[in-house]
Amino acid sequence: MSAQRRGEATWSGSLMEGSGSVALASSGAADELPVTWASRSETPGGKTSPEELIAAAHAGCYAMALSNELAGQGNAPERLQVTAVSSFDKVGDDFRVTRMDLEVNGSVPGIDDPAFEKAAQAAKDACPVSNALKNNVEITLKASLA
Repeated sequence: MSAQRRGEATWSGSLMEGSGSVALASSGAADELPVTWASRSETPGGKTSPEELIAAAHAGCYAMALSNELAGQGNAPERLQVTAVSSFDKVGDDFRVTRMDLEVNGSVPGIDDPAFEKAAQAAKDACPVSNALKNNVEITLKASLA
């Protein structure tokens, strides 16, 4: 199995004064989401950022990985609520995504806290977005049952 997905961006002007947009081109689920430097480094002001998009992608990917992990153990979740927070920092002269904090709260019948935490860690290690970030971005995980 091989799947390709396409994102597109347009930008006009300098980094600090310019603006642009990104689109989820493969699916058409979102067109012309506005982006600016300020939406990355200051207040979002109704605009998105690459870091927010990475966080959303990681949250979605992780939720699917954990659902798969739990179902494979015979405990399909009723509900998983995942939050991913990316940290965008200046390191030396460069800007980088330095950290991704994952937090998951699950409603999973028939499982206790230690088993849920073990499954949550296994899912973090199996998640394709986690693997794309691994060895470059610190990834933390907090897992709890509802």
